[in-house]
Amino acid sequence: MAVKDPTAVERANLLNMAKLSIKGLIESALSFGRTLDSDYPPLQQFFVVMEHCLKHGLKVRKSFLSYNKTIWGPLELVEKLYPEAEEIAASVRDLPGLKTPLGRARAWLRLALMQKKMADYLRCLIIQRDLLSEFYEYHALMMEEEGAVIVGLLVGLNVIDANLCVKGEDLDSQVGVIDFSMYLKSDDDIGGKERNVQIAAILDQKNYVEELNRQLNTVSSLHARVDSLEKSNTKLIEEVTKVDVEAELQTYKHSRQGLDEMYNEARRQLREESQLRQDMENELVVQVSMKHEIELAMKLLEKDIHEKQDTLIGLRQQLDEVKAINMEMYQKLQVSEDAMKEKNEIIGRLEDKTNQINATMKQLEQRLQQAEKAQVEAENEDEKLKQEYVNKSESLQKEFSQKEKQLLQLETDLKIEKEWRQTLEDDLQKEKETISHLRIETQEIVNLKKEFLKLQEKNRQLKRICQDQEAALQELASKLSESKLKIEDIKEANKALQGQVWLKDKEATHCKLCEKEFSLSKRKHHCRNCGEIFCNACSDNELPLPSSPKPVRVCDSCHAILIQRCSSNVP
Repeated sequence: MAVKDPTAVERANLLNMAKLSIKGLIESALSFGRTLDSDYPPLQQFFVVMEHCLKHGLKVRKSFLSYNKTIWGPLELVEKLYPEAEEIAASVRDLPGLKTPLGRARAWLRLALMQKKMADYLRCLIIQRDLLSEFYEYHALMMEEEGAVIVGLLVGLNVIDANLCVKGEDLDSQVGVIDFSMYLKSDDDIGGKERNVQIAAILDQKNYVEELNRQLNTVSSLHARVDSLEKSNTKLIEEVTKVDVEAELQTYKHSRQGLDEMYNEARRQLREESQLRQDMENELVVQVSMKHEIELAMKLLEKDIHEKQDTLIGLRQQLDEVKAINMEMYQKLQVSEDAMKEKNEIIGRLEDKTNQINATMKQLEQRLQQAEKAQVEAENEDEKLKQEYVNKSESLQKEFSQKEKQLLQLETDLKIEKEWRQTLEDDLQKEKETISHLRIETQEIVNLKKEFLKLQEKNRQLKRICQDQEAALQELASKLSESKLKIEDIKEANKALQGQVWLKDKEATHCKLCEKEFSLSKRKHHCRNCGEIFCNACSDNELPLPSSPKPVRVCDSCHAILIQRCSSNVP
């Protein structure tokens, strides 16, 4: 038995998984009938399978930062090869939550699927084998025919609408594990054979179109070969015209004969290939038109299915609403019948109660007369209390007015007559208690008045004593101020005798009061009383001094002291 290449087995397995995932995603999306989101399981498995396909045979790029292998490198080449891919590459780089190259590659795949251009982007990538060789080994899936097959299968995903939220998803830490349980056959798969046949027919037509494109590429390569042969032939003719040697001419004839044969063979092949290309182009046009018709029919069918599903859902909702309304009407009918029975019973009870109420009305009228008599007696007692206690008369009148209102309420609300009478008796008892309390309080007030008079007498005596002491203190304060002024005069005279200390200009750099620095605009000035140096604003005063009868410059503090001394000396 021949030993199989393990890399070929890996490529075949990945190709089969890609076919299964793409087929399952298309079938489930068409049956789902809505825009897919990030949480859709077949879509998640598709991205995992694509990630494994792109990782197969990836080279490890070493550097000083120990840069590991990643699929973001080859995907970055797409924007150079396909200008329309620059937008999603810039969007991926601007996403704030992505920190690893693998997360950026996953986001790129999701954005490409939403744009429905994943097949176009990867097709322009696998064509440039020389650029891919920098990232992949020679046996990698993207470098072999399996990569082209997978890219062709991706064209079928253009019928899917996806709305994926890439910004809030954690793409860096996701674990890419393929779930094979999703691709195991079940009984539900048997019922969808017709749909599978249609999808298989579409995929076969797409593969056929790609094969035609591949053959057209070979025809273009043959054209290039014929052009190169014609150029070499013209060069040989130019060289032969320059050389007249007969041997070279003979060899030229032999070579010319061989070249003519090769040229005729190439032209024959070119005619055959051009005829084959024309046939293929015609067939391609027919297949493309058929494909467009099939896609249009598929879209119309999907639209019809969606409309029927929507109408079916609407009819089911209307049926449920009608059932709910019928149930509610039936329940309301039962409730109304029960309510009618209860109302009849209540009417009978009310008739019995009205008879009882008529009997109680008579009793309440008698009680009301007794209550009015009690009220008259209470009013007489209230008048006597008003004469004895004038201060509490207004509050008692308010209470009696409240009682009158309660009596009026008794006439309208006969059902609470017993409770009202009890409250009236309690109020009368409280009034008696309040009367007793008032008597005690009046006695206490009389006692407090006597004490208050005594305290007023003591207060008058204390005020007299306080006034006498204040007069004595004022006399002492006046004497003390006179003595202080005399001491100040003595100190001033002593200073005048000893001579004032005149501060030098060099010793003062700041004003003594405001502490501002002297400058050309802020000049220095001496106080003629204390000898210190001040600015103009702090020494803008003039007063006569004992040493100078004319008014001279003094500082603000000395001015205040001298003015106070002069005012105290004035009788």
